[in-house]
Amino acid sequence: MTKEIKFAGRKVKADVRMLYDMKEVVYDREWLKDTENMPLYYMYRDLYKENDRKRIVEKGLRYDITVIPPKMLGREYVKTKGHFHPMAKDMTYPEIYGVLEGRAHYLLQKGRGGDVERTALVKAEKGDKVIIPPGYGHVTINPTQEKLKMANWVSRDFESIYDPIVENRGAAWFELESDFIRNSNYKRVPELEVFEASKNDPYEEDIYDLVQEPKKLEFLKSPGENKEMFEKLEFF
Repeated sequence: MTKEIKFAGRKVKADVRMLYDMKEVVYDREWLKDTENMPLYYMYRDLYKENDRKRIVEKGLRYDITVIPPKMLGREYVKTKGHFHPMAKDMTYPEIYGVLEGRAHYLLQKGRGGDVERTALVKAEKGDKVIIPPGYGHVTINPTQEKLKMANWVSRDFESIYDPIVENRGAAWFELESDFIRNSNYKRVPELEVFEASKNDPYEEDIYDLVQEPKKLEFLKSPGENKEMFEKLEFF
């Protein structure tokens, strides 16, 4: 996997997430104990087409691409480290993802402490978009033998918060090849609800092209003024 991609004629280097960067959140501890450090996924941040750069910056947005090659972490499917979002006035910042290649499972959980209020798994395929609503932390899983390539729009004021996931040694659920396993480090983990991204996708456009109509991305900066966007989601 290359550590560099070309986007709109510009070469962009990856921020590489290594196995040991997220060793606290791996389910299979025995496998981890005997495994050397290795790259797991690649993040290419702040991408733009030159004609859109001014518009993107003025609107306070950022467009990223993440590539997750297929891999097993012992018995567990490869995944992102997982994070929560900071506050934007009265609600936490949302985020929107789009699957460019492959298939993704977006694991969402409401509540940062050990007592989780709700958990949801959103299944997404190429062309699907998934909104991460306020109040939810999330992990992305590649449950296939194919490369997962996804993009996201997020506020430029956004900084991921990893501590709640790390402190509990992972998200509320682990996806293994054969089943989903509750994370026993949480006091309470409700049943995992499963949803299809295609039934919760508000847009027909490709995810990058949403920048051509910036109003469609206003909810990323001002979630409190766009609650109707989230209320339409089955998993909000």
